Amino acid sequence: MSLAVPVPGRIAASAMSLALMFVATAVLAEPIRNGFDLGGALVPAEEILQGGPPKDGIPAIDKPEFVAAGKARGLRGKDMVLGIARNGIAKAYPILILNWHEVVNDRFGAEPIVVTFCPLCGSGVAFEATAGGRTLQFGVSGLLYNSDVLLFDRATNSLWSQIRAQAVTGPLKGERLIQVPMLHMTWDDWRRRHPQTLVLSERTGFGRDYSRDPYDGYDKTEALMFPARFRAEGFHPKERVLGVLVGGKAKAYPFSELARAAGPVSDVVGGQRVIVRFLPQGPAAEAQDASGRTLAATTLFWFAWAAFHPGTEIFRAQKPAPR
Repeated sequence: MSLAVPVPGRIAASAMSLALMFVATAVLAEPIRNGFDLGGALVPAEEILQGGPPKDGIPAIDKPEFVAAGKARGLRGKDMVLGIARNGIAKAYPILILNWHEVVNDRFGAEPIVVTFCPLCGSGVAFEATAGGRTLQFGVSGLLYNSDVLLFDRATNSLWSQIRAQAVTGPLKGERLIQVPMLHMTWDDWRRRHPQTLVLSERTGFGRDYSRDPYDGYDKTEALMFPARFRAEGFHPKERVLGVLVGGKAKAYPFSELARAAGPVSDVVGGQRVIVRFLPQGPAAEAQDASGRTLAATTLFWFAWAAFHPGTEIFRAQKPAPR
């Protein structure tokens, strides 16, 4: 019986063939969802879920129109808005409009700003619309991670996590966006602070019934439409919290705890002094630094903050001393 002795060159060729077959199989196996390649994502690809609509199925507002405060006829005093005061300009973005669009590509003077809102997480976040040395315009991918909207930029088709503020796939993977200060409060409160504010107009170019909330009642139920990993800590999943991230440290200020506190809360997060004020009307909350400057904090549902910041600290109002 003769034994075939492997030839080194044949071994190399066979190994190369096997490697090429493996690479080809791996490439074919890379998940594609809503037209986005999830290969090499910074988050588990299997946890990036289709939310229902296709890419751009929820249309971003790319050419926003604004009206003066006195002409915002469909806006009631207790309606919630996202408010930004920047470069000498104040603007309000009604949640009633953002529920249907989730992204507004805007400018404050010469500065490009993107305003985002995820109804499933109750999270409104605004960013400087620049990364990787270029100005970006964003859309809604139709994909979710931890129940939170994944944005995409139209220049590179990279996917961006709103709450994580980072590109998780694509050519810009790993790049981060700079969050800008924004307040999530009632129209009455915002207008009182900024009487000359502009307001995002309902003239968006899309046929939507902005008087109707498509997520009506969602904030009251404990059920989530999509899975997210978080710990309960005794709070309702949709408990609103003010999420503060300073010096790499995260802390959540649940509204129910802030309501029990006597006045403003003076705290230290990431080695810096933070003052948190609670507004029972709305309700709403805001954070400032020691000099009184508004911090880029985020109002959102507890489950969403905890899912993205599993090691977060939690503010608890001290119980009053017994008499």
